[in-house]
Order: sequence, then structure tokens, then C-alpha cells
Amino acid sequence: MAKKSQFTFIDLFAGIGGFRMALGNLGGRCLGFSEVDKDAIATYCENFGESADHNFGDIRKIKILPAHDILTAGVPCQSWSIAGKNLGFDDDRGELWNDTLYLLQQAKPKAFIFENVKGLVDPRNKQALAYILERVRAAGYYARHYVINSFDYGVPQNRVRVYIVGFRDKAQFDQFKLPEPYAEKKKLGETLGIKFNRDLIVADGQQDLFGEALVPRSMSLSSKNGFNDYFLFNDLRNGDTTIHSWDILDTTARQKELCYLLLKNRRKRTYGKLDGNPLGLEHFKQLDSSVTQAELDALVTLEIFKPEKYRFGRTRQAAGDLSEAEHAVLTATEHDEWVIDDLKSNRTLKLSKINVFKTVESLERKGILQCLENRYDFKNTKISTGLFGVNRIFLPSSDIFPTLVASDTNDYVALKDIAPACTESYRKEFLQDIYQAGGYRKISKKEACQIQGFPINFSLPEARARWMKLIGNSVSVPVVGMLGAAILEAYEVVENRVA
Repeated sequence: MAKKSQFTFIDLFAGIGGFRMALGNLGGRCLGFSEVDKDAIATYCENFGESADHNFGDIRKIKILPAHDILTAGVPCQSWSIAGKNLGFDDDRGELWNDTLYLLQQAKPKAFIFENVKGLVDPRNKQALAYILERVRAAGYYARHYVINSFDYGVPQNRVRVYIVGFRDKAQFDQFKLPEPYAEKKKLGETLGIKFNRDLIVADGQQDLFGEALVPRSMSLSSKNGFNDYFLFNDLRNGDTTIHSWDILDTTARQKELCYLLLKNRRKRTYGKLDGNPLGLEHFKQLDSSVTQAELDALVTLEIFKPEKYRFGRTRQAAGDLSEAEHAVLTATEHDEWVIDDLKSNRTLKLSKINVFKTVESLERKGILQCLENRYDFKNTKISTGLFGVNRIFLPSSDIFPTLVASDTNDYVALKDIAPACTESYRKEFLQDIYQAGGYRKISKKEACQIQGFPINFSLPEARARWMKLIGNSVSVPVVGMLGAAILEAYEVVENRVA
């Protein structure tokens, strides 16, 4: 490998050029890139003054790469088979990880950096990760994987990814050291342009923002003095900074009481096998004997509760007009009683990917099953969706923003800061002065660039869905820069030692 400012690299699964920007900042020269997404290619070429002719195209069709020092690849996280025909590099092309490993073995660069989602190190993917590392060793490399949070290395984003770093030279591999996380973290407030000293400032052409310095204490994503720096909109969890639908909708104190009654008891095993079970009227009465059917119906009308058919019995024997799914559901129990919990946890039905609710509804329409028990659950049961289009709202004082993803999220930033005094006043002030006043927004394109470590003038498409997909699929530039610098340092130490 050449000295710093003289090395070369190739950029596979290039996206918009996160690897290229990071290694280019270290003085590296890109000899070519591989990308198939048209938006990404156009963005890459525009920002780096690159010709589309230097795009190698679909990695599955690349036969040979030019000689280079470092190979980079942000391998997509699609599901893939680890079963090569005989672990031969020429035998299992067509799957993206295998194609990447084939080109590594063919080109034999001095070092490489591969990036993937954190799920690669999950226990369920243990065999897959072991396979990748074995293939890397078979290609003649010494490698190790690292789980890295971008927040630790220069961006205010909670982005955990797996990086595999490898060397052909054992001495260089032994010399490579991952730098310690930075002591001084870049904060979200800095990205938004906020100074925490009550000075009047303007963030990215938006409304005036105010901030106040508070002593951080590690709790959730970000917190100050024991209070979260963001508010979570969710009916299934509870906390000092959780906003529920009954906090937003016009509800009585009694209705709020019934909502908390369901919230506090729905995860108890007494009411079912799942991690979250609907409760029937008799269950509510066991908890509070004064609960009436009319009160539950009123919460359904408000669309806070939803009724769920829970237990079914047979009304007649099935004729010969059953679908495979209907037959599987009918034979999933040894008794003439079908409970939704049992069906949803039935392994055979899960493996067959049978939609239990739709299948039971079909059997009910055919008059084969009838509902014997109704229960009630919250209408909003998708945690990541949030409530009314909002998942989380982060205050300007927050240290960190959640992972940017290609599909965008329902996460927002507040246009002003509030200082917590006590739980009730904190929530009340937030609801009144930020949420109800509409004092929040999604992050801007410039802020998204900074949260990934790109410059604010990085050119991206105008449409939010397009630029969010591109920036969400990218790597964090400072993390790759840190890894690249550590690779070059390991090389130079060994080279100087030999000299």
C-alpha cells in the first residue's frame, strides 16, 4: 500500500459516496465504483465530478477489478443463502455477499472495509457471520468485525452498524487498533445550529430556537437531569415523557383511568400468551367492578380502543370448499374452540405464513366458526408508527437523533427547548407549547447530511422521499474516515518498522 495521500481504492455498493468522501478526505484516489440505483449514480457523479463511465455497474456482472489498495463495500442487507456449492469463489456468484467475496479474492487489495446492518451479529445470524469470516480467511485475509455506533465517532446519530476490516499482511492486521470513542461527542443541537445559553438564534432558516445548558445523565437515547430529551408518542408503553392518544384527544378523567387500566394489565400472562393481550369486559370488571360496557364502547368510538374477536367455536362441520389456510386453522386445535393467542403462536401456521385474522374471518363468513368472546385492545398497536403521524419529537437539547433510514420516519425536532422542572409540568408544557402549537418539524436535507457526516452543500434530489432514501442508505462518513485512518496508520507503522 502507498503512503497516506497516495493510496487507491475501489467503491463497491457505492450509494452516494460515503466511503469515497471519507477515503478521499484522507488523500485516497478512487479507481472506480459500482452502483445500480439511478438516483444514487446521478448523485454520486454530480458530487464527485465523476463520469458514469467509471461505474462498474452491477456487481454480479463484474469479472475483474483493477489493482488497488483498499476495497470498500456497503453490502446491502438482503436475505441471502450461506450455502455455497463447495465454498469455491467461482461457484456461488449471484448473491451479493458472495459476489463481494469473489471480487476480494480476485483483486487481492491490501486491505478492505465492509459494512452491514447490526443484525449480522445477532444470534440468529451467527452462522452467516461465521461463513463470511471463513470466506475472508480463505481469500487470504486476516479480519475482525466491529460493532460501531456512529455517535461515538463524530455524528449526532444513534446508528449502530457492523464493520469488517481485514488485511492481507498479518503484521498490519495485528497493528490495527480501533480508536477509542471520542470523548467530545457532536450533539444534535450543534447540527441544528443551537447554542445552549439562551441566546436568540436561527436554525436552518426555520423559527427562532432557545436552549439551556443542562447536565447530561445517561438513560435513554438522550436525557438531561433524569428527563428524556424527546417525547415518545405511544399507547403501549408508559413513561414520564410518553404521550398517549388520551393525552391528545378530548377525554375525561374516567376515560384516562380506563386507558391506564388496560395499559398496566395487557402484558400480564393472566390474560393471554402474547406480549400484549386484549382484555374482555369481565377482565375490566375484575380490576374495577364499576366498569361498564358503555364505557368501553365510548373509548372505541373515540378510536382509542378497538374491539377484537378473541375466542371462536364451531357452528357446523366444514364442507369441501376450504382453502389450504382455512384447513390449517381448523386443524390447529384438538378441541372445538379456537383462541387467537393459540393460533398466532402456532408454529405450523407461522411457518406457513398464514394470516390468522383474515383466515378466521373467512371461516366466520362461511358460517363455520362463530365468535364466543370479544375483547378490547388499543387501536394503535404499532410502536414504530407512533400516534397521529408522530413517533418521537426531539428537543434541541437532545444529544442524539435516531438512525436515519431510507423510508424516513415519523421523528421530528422541536422548534424550541423546554427545561424540565417536574414530570407533570414538563409534559404539560411540551403538549401546550410544542405539540399543540405545531412547534416541531422534520429534519431538513442539510441537517440529514450533517447527521450522516456529509457537508451541508452536498447535492441531493429535491424530493424528500428521494434524498431521504439516499442519505438513509449511506454510511456515516466520519466512521469510515476513522477506520481508513487507522488502516493507514497500521500500514505505516509496519512499513517504518521494516525500513
